[in-house]
Amino acid sequence: MPFYSDELIEEVRSRNDIVDVIGQSVQLKKKGSTYFGLCPFHNEKTGSFSVSPNKQMYYCFGCGAGGNVFTFVQNYENMTFPEAVQYLAERAGVQLPQREETPEEKQRAGKKEKLLEINKEAAKYFYALLRSDHGAQALSYFQGRGLSDETMRQFGLGYSDKYRDDLYRHLKKCGYEDLLIKEAGLAKYDEKNGWHDMFWNRVMFPIQDLRGKVIGFGGRVMGDGEPKYLNTQDTLLFDKSRNVYALHKARSTKRPYLLLCEGYMDVISLHQAGFTNAVAALGTAFTQGHAGLLKRYTKEVYLTFDSDPPGIKAALRAIPILRAAGLQSRVVHLDPYKDPDEFIKNLGVEAFEERIASAENSFLFRVRILQNDYDVTDPTGKTAFHQAVAKMLLEFTDEVERDNYMEAVAETYHIGFDNLRKLVHRLGTEEGLAAQRPARKSGVKEKKTEDGTRTAEKLLLTWLIEDESLFGQISPFLTPADFTDDIYRRAAELVFAQHDEGILQPGKILMSFSEEEQSEVAALFHATLEHIDTPEEREKALRDAVIKVKQNAVADRTRQTDPLDLEAMQQAIRDKKDLEKLRNIRFSI
Repeated sequence: MPFYSDELIEEVRSRNDIVDVIGQSVQLKKKGSTYFGLCPFHNEKTGSFSVSPNKQMYYCFGCGAGGNVFTFVQNYENMTFPEAVQYLAERAGVQLPQREETPEEKQRAGKKEKLLEINKEAAKYFYALLRSDHGAQALSYFQGRGLSDETMRQFGLGYSDKYRDDLYRHLKKCGYEDLLIKEAGLAKYDEKNGWHDMFWNRVMFPIQDLRGKVIGFGGRVMGDGEPKYLNTQDTLLFDKSRNVYALHKARSTKRPYLLLCEGYMDVISLHQAGFTNAVAALGTAFTQGHAGLLKRYTKEVYLTFDSDPPGIKAALRAIPILRAAGLQSRVVHLDPYKDPDEFIKNLGVEAFEERIASAENSFLFRVRILQNDYDVTDPTGKTAFHQAVAKMLLEFTDEVERDNYMEAVAETYHIGFDNLRKLVHRLGTEEGLAAQRPARKSGVKEKKTEDGTRTAEKLLLTWLIEDESLFGQISPFLTPADFTDDIYRRAAELVFAQHDEGILQPGKILMSFSEEEQSEVAALFHATLEHIDTPEEREKALRDAVIKVKQNAVADRTRQTDPLDLEAMQQAIRDKKDLEKLRNIRFSI
């Protein structure tokens, strides 16, 4: 992992205004000195996501996600910390030092370059074979599927010959060693067959990464053979659960959503028809890795899976994964045709546009499919269906959003709204589901339940960074040692230290905490109290908070004090005198 000095990291942070960075991905509106928008880390209808230019921090009052500009880029773009530093440094024009790679890193990087090179050679060979006499049947297959020469060229489509060692012999002539051919997933060896290709007599689909580099292949039989599709096994370059077919093309689309398909041909047909926002998972079930990758480039995904039972099942698996990643989803209905390719060939582009415009809300799609499992003509089956739907509605933690979905379900399935609402509430209470938090992106922690002391400590830290004049009034009575929670005390130490140095930078303070702690620390600097409108109410709240923290600190020290420790006993007496003073003092706020 690259090592960068604290000074350089701070320079990168300070030269990337958090409002500008987040504003590229989240629509923000200014309210007072803070910006608000819809949280990108959980589904919500009202903007509880705040971005403070003064604190150079963000915080979501709904799900608790928070941090500085590095944290946001890491979580939103699914990057590691070094990758986030590099990304932001490039954005701000900060030159990062080149670190000498270890021998292991050099070897790995060299291996990757070799694998990219051999994959490129294989792709060129498959491409040429398709256009040779050997590839006549494969070319006829693609043409029969309605693909133009230009489309075949754009996607680098090819053909693997019917001879089992054809590619292997070609790569050997090019000078590649057996081990590299094997590690690229292009050939393997066994005693019965010797060296033989992984792909033969198949139409070939090169798989490219976001840079357009070939990292693997998908091969399809042209008849009824099995397996129908064969994909490169996982290699140093290729992980099918973390790469998305054609995303290198679709990520530059001007459409505000992506079309998620099941297969390569569907994607290619859609691109040819002008839907350049089509992508597909790579011969595997849709995963969190796929969702995280899509999240970088869109906020909404339209599922265009096959309309047969396996396609419906795949859609039902993908929907909660997309939701957990913070992506909205809808389902495009293709009936009476099986897939997008067939649909467009029979009904055309305009009809497909109409199906997209009328795509079904993914939650209502799940409810509709769920109904098939129950006999709703029977009172028992109907009751069980209503209970199952009520349990699903508990997924929505935002009350307004849940009410909207309850209204839609009640109207569609002729359930009394009040009855459905009571059922949802009862099930939530019985099963403890009503208190579930919104789905968060990886790295965003659950909020801790807190007592009055923790709330008071948070309020004091928030007020101290928002109004530096309070230090002079509070410091005679409180020190960081009075904050009894470990993380709160560490944060207080940094806040007091920065004040002594003459500059408060909350965004910098976060850099002293682990990724797992940063959301919690961000919450310390965004504490609020409702119904505090007048200066008198604010002053009383501040005094109460100081007293609460001091009382807790005194009680904590008293519990740990040895009765024979004279110095400790004298400190306890001084603490009690301070408390008496606090009860009568008035703060200027």
